[in-house]
Amino acid sequence: MAILVNESTRVLVQGITGREGRARAKLMREYGTKVVAGCTPGRGGESVDGTPVYDTVVEALEATDGIDASVIFVPAPLVKDAALESIAAGIPLTVLVGDRVPVWDVMEIARAAERRGVDFLGPNTLGVLSVGKGVLGMIGGRAESARSWFTPGGVGVASRSGGMTSSTGYYLCRAGVGLTTLVHVGGDGIIGLPLPAVVRLFESDAETKCVALFGEIGGSQEERVAEMMESGEVTKPVVAFIGGRAATKGVRFSHAGAIVEGGRGTHAGKVAALREAGATVVDAFDALPAAVAKALEG
Repeated sequence: MAILVNESTRVLVQGITGREGRARAKLMREYGTKVVAGCTPGRGGESVDGTPVYDTVVEALEATDGIDASVIFVPAPLVKDAALESIAAGIPLTVLVGDRVPVWDVMEIARAAERRGVDFLGPNTLGVLSVGKGVLGMIGGRAESARSWFTPGGVGVASRSGGMTSSTGYYLCRAGVGLTTLVHVGGDGIIGLPLPAVVRLFESDAETKCVALFGEIGGSQEERVAEMMESGEVTKPVVAFIGGRAATKGVRFSHAGAIVEGGRGTHAGKVAALREAGATVVDAFDALPAAVAKALEG
Protein backbone atom coordinates (compact mmCIF):
# COMPACT_ATOMS: atom_id res chain seq x y z
CA MET A 1 0.00 0.00 0.00
CA ALA A 2 0.88 3.70 0.17
CA ILE A 3 -0.90 6.92 1.02
CA LEU A 4 -2.44 9.51 -1.33
CA VAL A 5 -0.99 8.06 -4.55
CA ASN A 6 -0.20 4.58 -5.87
CA GLU A 7 0.26 2.80 -9.20
CA SER A 8 -3.47 2.83 -9.95
CA THR A 9 -4.20 6.50 -9.12
CA ARG A 10 -5.74 8.24 -12.14
CA VAL A 11 -4.43 11.79 -12.41
CA LEU A 12 -5.64 15.00 -14.07
CA VAL A 13 -3.19 17.85 -14.68
CA GLN A 14 -4.82 21.29 -14.68
CA GLY A 15 -2.70 23.74 -16.65
CA ILE A 16 -1.06 20.94 -18.65
CA THR A 17 -0.53 23.13 -21.73
CA GLY A 18 1.65 25.60 -19.82
CA ARG A 19 5.41 25.25 -19.61
CA GLU A 20 5.44 23.97 -16.03
CA GLY A 21 2.38 21.76 -16.43
CA ARG A 22 3.70 20.16 -19.60
CA ALA A 23 7.14 19.47 -18.09
CA ARG A 24 5.84 18.12 -14.79
CA ALA A 25 3.19 15.95 -16.41
CA LYS A 26 5.96 14.34 -18.46
CA LEU A 27 8.05 13.69 -15.35
CA MET A 28 5.08 12.21 -13.50
CA ARG A 29 4.36 9.88 -16.40
CA GLU A 30 8.01 8.84 -16.62
CA TYR A 31 7.92 7.83 -12.96
CA GLY A 32 4.92 5.61 -13.69
CA THR A 33 2.04 7.85 -12.67
CA LYS A 34 -1.19 7.34 -14.63
CA VAL A 35 -1.77 10.81 -16.07
CA VAL A 36 -5.06 10.24 -17.89
CA ALA A 37 -6.10 13.77 -18.84
CA GLY A 38 -5.21 17.44 -18.86
CA CYS A 39 -7.33 20.54 -18.57
CA THR A 40 -6.84 24.06 -19.92
CA PRO A 41 -9.81 26.31 -20.76
CA GLY A 42 -9.95 26.99 -24.48
CA ARG A 43 -7.50 24.22 -25.36
CA GLY A 44 -9.91 21.30 -25.42
CA GLY A 45 -9.30 18.81 -28.22
CA GLU A 46 -5.53 19.20 -28.12
CA SER A 47 -3.11 16.71 -26.63
CA VAL A 48 0.15 17.05 -24.71
CA ASP A 49 2.60 14.22 -25.27
CA GLY A 50 -0.33 11.92 -25.95
CA THR A 51 -2.45 13.08 -23.02
CA PRO A 52 -5.86 14.43 -24.12
CA VAL A 53 -6.71 17.99 -23.07
CA TYR A 54 -10.21 19.17 -22.11
CA ASP A 55 -11.68 22.61 -21.55
CA THR A 56 -13.14 21.78 -18.13
CA VAL A 57 -12.60 19.34 -15.29
CA VAL A 58 -16.12 17.97 -15.75
CA GLU A 59 -15.41 17.20 -19.40
CA ALA A 60 -12.20 15.40 -18.42
CA LEU A 61 -14.06 13.45 -15.77
CA GLU A 62 -16.79 12.40 -18.18
CA ALA A 63 -14.30 11.33 -20.85
CA THR A 64 -12.27 9.05 -18.55
CA ASP A 65 -12.96 6.09 -16.31
CA GLY A 66 -12.69 8.38 -13.31
CA ILE A 67 -10.09 10.72 -11.79
CA ASP A 68 -8.62 10.19 -8.33
CA ALA A 69 -6.38 13.25 -8.08
CA SER A 70 -5.81 16.56 -9.81
CA VAL A 71 -2.49 18.41 -9.78
CA ILE A 72 -2.68 22.14 -10.49
CA PHE A 73 0.13 23.95 -12.30
CA VAL A 74 -1.20 27.47 -12.85
CA PRO A 75 -0.10 30.95 -11.65
CA ALA A 76 -1.08 31.87 -8.10
CA PRO A 77 -3.96 34.23 -9.07
CA LEU A 78 -5.61 31.36 -10.99
CA VAL A 79 -5.19 28.65 -8.36
CA LYS A 80 -8.45 29.36 -6.55
CA ASP A 81 -10.67 28.96 -9.61
CA ALA A 82 -8.84 25.81 -10.72
CA ALA A 83 -9.05 24.28 -7.25
CA LEU A 84 -12.72 25.12 -6.82
CA GLU A 85 -13.46 23.51 -10.19
CA SER A 86 -11.68 20.30 -9.15
CA ILE A 87 -13.38 20.28 -5.76
CA ALA A 88 -16.84 20.92 -7.22
CA ALA A 89 -16.31 17.95 -9.54
CA GLY A 90 -15.74 15.76 -6.49
CA ILE A 91 -12.15 14.76 -7.26
CA PRO A 92 -10.92 13.16 -4.01
CA LEU A 93 -7.53 14.92 -3.86
CA THR A 94 -6.39 18.23 -5.35
CA VAL A 95 -2.70 19.17 -5.18
CA LEU A 96 -1.90 22.90 -5.19
CA VAL A 97 1.73 23.16 -6.26
CA GLY A 98 1.85 26.94 -6.68
CA ASP A 99 3.22 29.32 -4.08
CA ARG A 100 2.13 32.87 -3.17
CA VAL A 101 -1.53 31.85 -3.29
CA PRO A 102 -3.49 34.55 -1.40
CA VAL A 103 -4.52 33.37 2.05
CA TRP A 104 -8.13 34.39 1.48
CA ASP A 105 -8.20 32.18 -1.59
CA VAL A 106 -6.90 29.24 0.42
CA MET A 107 -9.56 29.80 3.06
CA GLU A 108 -12.24 29.69 0.37
CA ILE A 109 -10.73 26.52 -1.07
CA ALA A 110 -10.67 24.95 2.39
CA ARG A 111 -14.34 25.75 2.99
CA ALA A 112 -15.31 24.29 -0.38
CA ALA A 113 -13.31 21.11 0.22
CA GLU A 114 -14.87 20.62 3.63
CA ARG A 115 -18.37 21.03 2.24
CA ARG A 116 -17.67 18.62 -0.64
CA GLY A 117 -15.93 16.06 1.58
CA VAL A 118 -12.68 15.99 -0.40
CA ASP A 119 -9.03 16.76 0.40
CA PHE A 120 -6.41 19.13 -0.94
CA LEU A 121 -2.66 19.26 -0.42
CA GLY A 122 -0.76 22.55 -0.30
CA PRO A 123 -0.54 25.22 -1.50
CA ASN A 124 3.20 25.75 -1.89
CA THR A 125 3.85 22.01 -1.99
CA LEU A 126 6.18 19.79 -3.97
CA GLY A 127 3.48 17.16 -3.66
CA VAL A 128 3.60 13.51 -2.71
CA LEU A 129 5.61 10.51 -3.91
CA SER A 130 4.93 6.86 -3.15
CA VAL A 131 8.16 5.03 -3.86
CA GLY A 132 8.04 3.04 -7.07
CA LYS A 133 4.32 3.68 -7.49
CA GLY A 134 3.53 7.25 -8.44
CA VAL A 135 4.11 10.94 -7.85
CA LEU A 136 1.80 13.94 -7.70
CA GLY A 137 3.69 17.17 -8.23
CA MET A 138 7.45 17.48 -8.44
CA ILE A 139 9.17 15.63 -5.56
CA GLY A 140 12.43 14.11 -6.71
CA GLY A 141 12.62 16.18 -9.87
CA ARG A 142 13.44 13.96 -12.84
CA ALA A 143 12.15 10.40 -12.77
CA GLU A 144 15.69 9.02 -12.92
CA SER A 145 16.79 10.93 -9.85
CA ALA A 146 13.62 10.04 -7.95
CA ARG A 147 14.21 6.35 -8.64
CA SER A 148 17.86 6.54 -7.56
CA TRP A 149 17.23 8.65 -4.46
CA PHE A 150 14.27 6.80 -2.96
CA THR A 151 14.06 3.05 -2.32
CA PRO A 152 11.00 1.14 -1.04
CA GLY A 153 10.67 0.23 2.62
CA GLY A 154 8.60 0.86 5.70
CA VAL A 155 9.07 4.54 6.62
CA GLY A 156 6.69 7.38 5.86
CA VAL A 157 8.24 10.85 5.57
CA ALA A 158 6.46 14.17 6.04
CA SER A 159 7.55 17.78 6.42
CA ARG A 160 6.39 21.35 6.01
CA SER A 161 9.59 22.02 4.02
CA GLY A 162 9.85 20.83 0.45
CA GLY A 163 13.62 20.62 0.38
CA MET A 164 13.76 18.79 3.69
CA THR A 165 11.07 16.32 2.65
CA SER A 166 13.33 15.22 -0.19
CA SER A 167 16.50 15.47 1.88
CA THR A 168 15.06 13.43 4.73
CA GLY A 169 14.02 10.70 2.31
CA TYR A 170 17.36 10.83 0.51
CA TYR A 171 19.49 10.44 3.62
CA LEU A 172 17.28 7.72 5.06
CA CYS A 173 17.64 5.70 1.86
CA ARG A 174 21.42 6.30 1.74
CA ALA A 175 21.50 4.78 5.23
CA GLY A 176 19.62 1.71 4.03
CA VAL A 177 16.20 2.74 5.34
CA GLY A 178 13.51 2.43 2.66
CA LEU A 179 10.34 4.48 2.35
CA THR A 180 6.64 4.10 1.65
CA THR A 181 5.52 7.66 0.85
CA LEU A 182 7.00 11.16 1.09
CA VAL A 183 4.59 14.04 1.68
CA HIS A 184 5.36 17.74 1.58
CA VAL A 185 2.36 19.33 3.27
CA GLY A 186 3.32 22.86 2.21
CA GLY A 187 4.99 25.77 3.88
CA ASP A 188 2.16 28.29 4.11
CA GLY A 189 0.28 29.23 7.25
CA ILE A 190 -2.99 27.74 6.00
CA ILE A 191 -2.82 24.42 4.13
CA GLY A 192 -5.03 21.50 3.21
CA LEU A 193 -3.61 18.30 4.72
CA PRO A 194 -1.34 19.24 7.65
CA LEU A 195 1.14 16.95 9.42
CA PRO A 196 -1.47 15.47 11.82
CA ALA A 197 -3.69 14.40 8.91
CA VAL A 198 -0.74 12.85 7.07
CA VAL A 199 0.44 11.01 10.18
CA ARG A 200 -3.10 9.68 10.60
CA LEU A 201 -2.92 8.29 7.06
CA PHE A 202 0.44 6.68 7.80
CA GLU A 203 -1.06 5.12 10.94
CA SER A 204 -3.70 3.43 8.77
CA ASP A 205 -1.23 2.24 6.13
CA ALA A 206 -0.21 -1.39 6.60
CA GLU A 207 3.18 -0.96 4.93
CA THR A 208 4.28 2.06 6.98
CA LYS A 209 6.00 0.88 10.17
CA CYS A 210 7.51 4.20 11.32
CA VAL A 211 7.00 7.90 10.63
CA ALA A 212 9.89 10.33 10.13
CA LEU A 213 9.12 14.03 10.54
CA PHE A 214 11.18 17.08 9.76
CA GLY A 215 9.40 19.67 11.87
CA GLU A 216 9.84 23.41 12.19
CA ILE A 217 9.09 26.28 14.49
CA GLY A 218 5.78 28.08 14.13
CA GLY A 219 2.21 26.84 14.23
CA SER A 220 1.03 23.81 16.17
CA GLN A 221 1.16 20.93 13.70
CA GLU A 222 3.90 19.05 15.52
CA GLU A 223 2.21 19.54 18.90
CA ARG A 224 -1.02 18.15 17.45
CA VAL A 225 0.87 15.04 16.34
CA ALA A 226 2.07 14.70 19.94
CA GLU A 227 -1.51 14.95 21.18
CA MET A 228 -2.53 12.17 18.79
CA MET A 229 0.24 10.00 20.20
CA GLU A 230 -0.82 10.69 23.77
CA SER A 231 -4.44 9.82 23.01
CA GLY A 232 -3.47 6.53 21.37
CA GLU A 233 -4.65 7.61 17.93
CA VAL A 234 -1.07 7.17 16.71
CA THR A 235 0.68 4.00 17.87
CA LYS A 236 3.48 3.67 15.33
CA PRO A 237 6.92 5.04 16.28
CA VAL A 238 7.53 8.66 15.36
CA VAL A 239 11.06 10.00 14.90
CA ALA A 240 11.50 13.73 14.42
CA PHE A 241 13.96 16.56 13.99
CA ILE A 242 12.74 20.09 14.68
CA GLY A 243 14.50 22.85 12.78
CA GLY A 244 14.86 26.44 13.93
CA ARG A 245 16.42 26.01 17.36
CA ALA A 246 18.20 29.38 17.18
CA ALA A 247 15.17 31.36 16.00
CA THR A 248 13.65 33.96 18.32
CA LYS A 249 10.24 35.61 18.45
CA GLY A 250 9.32 37.25 15.16
CA VAL A 251 12.03 35.45 13.16
CA ARG A 252 10.79 33.48 10.19
CA PHE A 253 12.52 30.17 9.48
CA SER A 254 12.50 29.32 5.76
CA HIS A 255 8.89 30.19 4.85
CA ALA A 256 5.65 31.84 5.91
CA GLY A 257 4.34 29.03 8.10
CA ALA A 258 7.50 28.83 10.21
CA ILE A 259 7.55 31.84 12.51
CA VAL A 260 7.48 32.12 16.29
CA GLU A 261 4.76 34.54 17.41
CA GLY A 262 3.52 35.31 20.91
CA GLY A 263 5.57 32.54 22.49
CA ARG A 264 3.75 29.85 20.49
CA GLY A 265 5.36 27.39 18.11
CA THR A 266 8.78 27.46 19.75
CA HIS A 267 11.47 24.87 19.13
CA ALA A 268 11.64 23.92 22.80
CA GLY A 269 7.88 23.54 23.07
CA LYS A 270 7.65 21.26 20.06
CA VAL A 271 10.55 19.08 21.20
CA ALA A 272 9.12 18.76 24.70
CA ALA A 273 5.61 17.91 23.47
CA LEU A 274 6.83 15.19 21.12
CA ARG A 275 9.23 13.64 23.64
CA GLU A 276 6.60 13.60 26.38
CA ALA A 277 4.26 11.81 23.97
CA GLY A 278 6.85 9.10 23.32
CA ALA A 279 8.41 10.26 20.06
CA THR A 280 12.15 10.12 19.47
CA VAL A 281 13.42 13.64 18.78
CA VAL A 282 17.02 13.95 17.61
CA ASP A 283 19.11 17.05 18.25
CA ALA A 284 20.92 16.94 14.89
CA PHE A 285 19.48 16.21 11.48
CA ASP A 286 22.26 13.77 10.61
CA ALA A 287 21.23 11.66 13.62
CA LEU A 288 17.80 11.00 12.11
CA PRO A 289 18.66 7.93 9.95
CA ALA A 290 20.17 5.97 12.84
CA ALA A 291 17.27 6.85 15.11
CA VAL A 292 14.76 5.72 12.48
CA ALA A 293 16.63 2.47 11.93
CA LYS A 294 16.58 1.84 15.68
CA ALA A 295 12.85 2.55 15.85
CA LEU A 296 12.22 0.04 13.08
CA GLU A 297 14.06 -2.62 15.07
CA GLY A 298 11.41 -2.18 17.73
